[in-house]
Amino acid sequence: MEKVYLDNAATTQVRENVIVKMQDALANFYGNPSSTHSYGRSAKTGVESARKTIAKYMNAHPAEIIFTSGGTEADNMILRCAVRDLNVETIITSKIEHHAVLHTVEDLASEKGTNVLYVNLDEFGNPDLENLEVLLQQDDSKKLVSLMHVNNEIGNKIDIAKVCELCHINGALFHSDTVQSIGHYTWDVKEVPVDFLTAAAHKFHGPKGIGFAYIKKNSGLKPFISGGSQERGHRAGTESFHNIVGLETAFVEAYDNLDAETAYVTELKSYFIDRIKEEIPAAKFNGHSGDLDKSTFTLVNVCLPIDPQKALMLLFHLDMKGIACSKGSACQSGSDLGSHVLTEILSADELKKPSVRFSFSKYNTKGELDYTVQALKEFVEK
Repeated sequence: MEKVYLDNAATTQVRENVIVKMQDALANFYGNPSSTHSYGRSAKTGVESARKTIAKYMNAHPAEIIFTSGGTEADNMILRCAVRDLNVETIITSKIEHHAVLHTVEDLASEKGTNVLYVNLDEFGNPDLENLEVLLQQDDSKKLVSLMHVNNEIGNKIDIAKVCELCHINGALFHSDTVQSIGHYTWDVKEVPVDFLTAAAHKFHGPKGIGFAYIKKNSGLKPFISGGSQERGHRAGTESFHNIVGLETAFVEAYDNLDAETAYVTELKSYFIDRIKEEIPAAKFNGHSGDLDKSTFTLVNVCLPIDPQKALMLLFHLDMKGIACSKGSACQSGSDLGSHVLTEILSADELKKPSVRFSFSKYNTKGELDYTVQALKEFVEK
């Protein structure tokens, strides 16, 4: 049985050099970065070097990079602190955001009385920017907009520069969950002056359990976790030095190899789309995931022409073939709730058919994609 990993939107294989750097950090730099002796100073130097490196690639100030346990914590930090510290009364988002955003704004509505508005979406899952402008102008409350750059299930890309402009013209803050795009797309926070971004290392061949929040300097946010002055006072707790080193290494390698790896993975996606169209012509690509210009190069989401009674067996069939993929996002693939993203954009009949997300990386090959398409074709034709 072949082993084919096509669930890179859930997490990625860690680069070999990242593992080497992390092993060295664990073995030789075990001091607490907050300690004043030489062991602590060595670790602290490494933490600050990583912060400066990330900031340089993003054209940010090092003080604007705050290390977190990942994207979920970073989203929570920004949204909760914006309501608590910046007097945000209204949050505008969409119903196809990651649950790190959706569940957080629902909690804020319940706990703090925050007004939550949802921008209209078109049939492909794109936010209606005219409707966004209407929501921004409907009252004088302090507003924050939270829209992800790349959707983690259907891969749609928003016009983040236009959204940022609309927010700032109307006096609103802008937060974007960029977990699926940092490490895959270049960022210049001076060119597109977002207020807040989030990232997770394991989405770009780094370790799990580490990420960062970009928080614009002098934002006014106060500590999210209390108990120490680490991370410029935003997040108390001893820094996970080996994970920060892994994040830095993965980040640098992602951007130093960005053009070549983007071209390679884009070719894989294009090839997969063509093979699906040839072998399973009745298949449908959800959202804009089948359009290379309007979606990320890293994933496709395919609705397959399968009897609903057989749909539950599809992932089991693929798993038995050694193929890893997702029914929706990894956060939902183990539940029977279905995808909240697809529920918003598909018809009732389409929702009865199985939709599967395949996501690609530099470690995949066309041979693996041929094997996957053949496995899908066999199941469809049974």
